[in-house]
Amino acid sequence: METIFYISEILIAALLILLIVLQAQGSGIGGTFGGGGEFYRSKRGIEKVLFRLTILLVVLFALNSIITVIITR
Repeated sequence: METIFYISEILIAALLILLIVLQAQGSGIGGTFGGGGEFYRSKRGIEKVLFRLTILLVVLFALNSIITVIITR
């Protein structure tokens, strides 16, 4: 049973890394260091989907981590 949670933790972490990298590619270096004209625009299309998927995976990762700790005690 523990193995399932360990494997899912690795898969969720890999997907999170992928989603974060995909989001970072859209902003560019200039936006990171203060080219903030686009900072307050609303998210649309695929950007919105990536954002919501990232939030969902963070919640799943946290829950999976908590469950793993409880099970291994």
